[in-house]
Amino acid sequence: MDPADLVLRYGDRVTHVERVPAREAVVEPWPDWVDPGVRAMYEAEGIATLWGHQAEALHHVHEGRHTVISTGTASGKSLVFQAPALTDLAAGRTGSSLRGNRMPTVLYLAPTKALAADQLRRLAGATAFARPATVDGDNSREERAWARDHANYLLTNPDTLHHTILPGHARWTRVLGGLTHVVVDECHHYRGVFGAHVAHVLRRLRRICQHYGADPTFVLSSATVADPEVFAGRLTGLDVVPVTDDASPHAARTVALWEPPILPGVGTTGPDADPRAVVRRSATSEAGELLTDLVVGGVRTLAFVRSRRGAESVAATAQRRLREVDPELVRRVATYRGGYLPEERRELEQRLRSGDLLGLASTNALELGIDIAGLDAVITVGFPGTRAALQQQFGRAGRSGRDSIGILVARDEPIDTYLVHHPEALLGRAVEASVFDPDNPYVLGPHLAAAAQEIPLTEDDFAMFGPRTEEGVAALEAAGWLRRRPAGWFWTKRDRASDLADIRSSGGAPVQIVDGTTGRLIGTVDGGSADSTVHEGAVYVHQGDVHVVDEYDVEHGVAMVHRDDPDYSTSARSVTEIAVVATERTTQWGDAAMSFGSVEVVNQVVSYLKRSTSGGGVLGEEVLELPARSLQTKAVWWTLDAEAVARTMAHDDVPGSAHAAEHAAIGLLPLLATCDRWDIGGVSTALHPDTGTLTVFVYDGYPGGAGFAERGYEVAATWLRVTRDAIAACACRDGCPSCVYSPKCGNGNEPLDKAGAIRLLDALLVDAPAA
Repeated sequence: MDPADLVLRYGDRVTHVERVPAREAVVEPWPDWVDPGVRAMYEAEGIATLWGHQAEALHHVHEGRHTVISTGTASGKSLVFQAPALTDLAAGRTGSSLRGNRMPTVLYLAPTKALAADQLRRLAGATAFARPATVDGDNSREERAWARDHANYLLTNPDTLHHTILPGHARWTRVLGGLTHVVVDECHHYRGVFGAHVAHVLRRLRRICQHYGADPTFVLSSATVADPEVFAGRLTGLDVVPVTDDASPHAARTVALWEPPILPGVGTTGPDADPRAVVRRSATSEAGELLTDLVVGGVRTLAFVRSRRGAESVAATAQRRLREVDPELVRRVATYRGGYLPEERRELEQRLRSGDLLGLASTNALELGIDIAGLDAVITVGFPGTRAALQQQFGRAGRSGRDSIGILVARDEPIDTYLVHHPEALLGRAVEASVFDPDNPYVLGPHLAAAAQEIPLTEDDFAMFGPRTEEGVAALEAAGWLRRRPAGWFWTKRDRASDLADIRSSGGAPVQIVDGTTGRLIGTVDGGSADSTVHEGAVYVHQGDVHVVDEYDVEHGVAMVHRDDPDYSTSARSVTEIAVVATERTTQWGDAAMSFGSVEVVNQVVSYLKRSTSGGGVLGEEVLELPARSLQTKAVWWTLDAEAVARTMAHDDVPGSAHAAEHAAIGLLPLLATCDRWDIGGVSTALHPDTGTLTVFVYDGYPGGAGFAERGYEVAATWLRVTRDAIAACACRDGCPSCVYSPKCGNGNEPLDKAGAIRLLDALLVDAPAA
């Protein structure tokens, strides 16, 4: 089956089709310095020559230059860091590449366990000169001990480096002291607060390497990063040479933008029907149908879905339809997501590679460079937040040299609706610049403490950690956490300093989900989302099995569940309050003002709704007693003078208008910043006590901020004009998920006033600067 046939079959749902032509290769010979055994390993895999960008990057790495290679998916970036590293390991066996008295070693860092495991698999042919091993949370104690004592090619992730290897560096001296290369794979993943944390983890690594006499060459790779040398330099704190001219061949790809059809809904039928009311089929249902058709046609397909629940839903829809069409194919469709046990993930990855699985619905856990040859189609359910992420996902298909198709199925959300009708904003444009702030004090302070516990801090270290280091050290000393002595600043506590930094900003330790009948661990959920996901009474889906939460122990991080088949789903409701702590910048637009600064956000999950799985109606609301959560972060906010508000609309219309404008603005900020709507939050009020007038806040959902709100402040005029135009262009009358409804609204999307939001934004933009 030709996947492109789907575009013809469902032509009324396809808003745009673009054909990316095939590309011819530019080849170069292997350099003489590559070890013959290493070269023979690649030649056995059919790699007799290099692409031009590989040859260029290998030259820089061999010369000891820190290098970032930013070329397309399936362009052979792994060879660029593997070949020089393996050549040094091979030389070490003869004694010609010793680092002092230490044998050479390599450290490979991946943002996910799955990617590290995939790289380990790729090194299967390198055992003549490499002893590779993964070190992560899935290892047994014996496996970790073997890696520490014997491995010379260590594959891990920033979390394990931060929590285990760097704090215990004295036990890892053999590895750290012999490092010749440090690989930072899929480096574009390190953005926002996570990127800021990883930047300091890498600085701590460099510092410990210096302590043991090692001076490794850093090699970074990404298929999708803007200004790669600038980004890589900020991430590592080093001068980095970029390689960006992709010389690899690429098969043709068809890209289709897809909008689910309008369905009959409330107000769309009968004598009082409103033809402007819009009720669309859900993107997950649409994707499940697409996945079914592709699997029946023998097309190996990967469907990316934003949420865990959504991934389970897409797979379940496909399995249900396949059971009617061809029951033999049901077992060849599955779900892959975070929260699965390690053995479950490895089995699914192997089945996908072998071709046993024809269809897989996954969260972004499979987005990054895992080598899965043979995929022909990718369905992306909802814009993944950035153009870079969409390119990564579409790049999973077509790696075997065959033509492929990538389909973006729009969710009923403002940014998705905007993009499928404005393809020029999505396709053929450069990827977004990654945003992260290493000087965030909530990030910097914990890493200075961790560094001091590893090796006492001195003033010579200040330049490595950035301009706010002296201030941070002084604050830690004043708090009694660091003590200055002649040799430097020492950590004073018995606790592990590395535990101060939650580098994934997940909101705390994962909450364990346990079957109360058997005591079996089913999975985990991030601490930051547990209150709204596994509260008492919540419906939780795992591998297609439905559970109901009986008890949620907040203090110990455990949710007890039982198998069930309720006729409803659940969604949490919350209340949020926000206070301005400090205004850092303000720009006046006539009667309006744009501000940026520090805020405190207090959020509490207070209840949950039960919604019928058949009709979607609300069956009831249950009250919850959960603790309030406080967040110190950064926000952008805009205000409109009270007289201007009064001229614009009636007093009773203000709350719904501001609320609708807030939702739409949150939904569209990802067009201009490397975030998605789940990275940010918002609060709107007709009269805020700190400003004395109507105020709409959009804040970063991470302690200390992530740079997203600041980016919003910098491009405010463009951002709010796009927001206004997107609301006005929507075909609905009173508001819908395509314009002003939000799937994460703690107030159940009440009140909302679409027309009022347009009037409010018009008033706000009267004296705004030109975009």
